[in-house]
Amino acid sequence: AVLLTVAAPMLLVILIVGVVVSVLQAATQLHEATLSFVPKVIAGVVVLLVAGPWMITTLVEYLQRMLQSIPSMVG
Repeated sequence: AVLLTVAAPMLLVILIVGVVVSVLQAATQLHEATLSFVPKVIAGVVVLLVAGPWMITTLVEYLQRMLQSIPSMVG
């Protein structure tokens, strides 16, 4: 659940950008591979810049909870 929550913003933005670029390519009949790749990479970098701190914080807190619960699982 945590992994899906953390990955969702990036996946959704890249999906939306991919669909928009595909529609524009279909409308203009301009089918170039870099025109679909570059906007997705740029969108991914922007999402990492904006949501990156939240993503890292969420994953670190989850890891801390998991590591702290190990003694109760073993003992």
